[in-house]
Amino acid sequence: MTLKRAILEMGMGNDLHGGDYTKASLRAVQDALHHSSLSFVRTLGIDKSKLFVNVTIGVQKPDEVDAAAVKASLPVGVVTVEVVKGGLDVPDEAAGDIAVIASAAIQVMLET
Repeated sequence: MTLKRAILEMGMGNDLHGGDYTKASLRAVQDALHHSSLSFVRTLGIDKSKLFVNVTIGVQKPDEVDAAAVKASLPVGVVTVEVVKGGLDVPDEAAGDIAVIASAAIQVMLET
């Protein structure tokens, strides 16, 4: 099976207080989703269950992201999630708090 990328969309999300890497990741995915429309799927009569959706999340602490929760947030397709080191942590030393910034890249692939 050969897959070809049909769309690539990026998003950014954050958790400004509390350092929740999953929350920031989910917001990054939602940001990416809100920037895209897969109207070609309906136009070309493509079965949504045959879309392959590859999600890459970048955060400073990848092991603190619930990849299953990120996967469950995608509305269609065969979804895979990879969490890698990236994003940004912005500490607030005075408050003892941290702002977590996550990046998301969503690729929709089609079988050719």
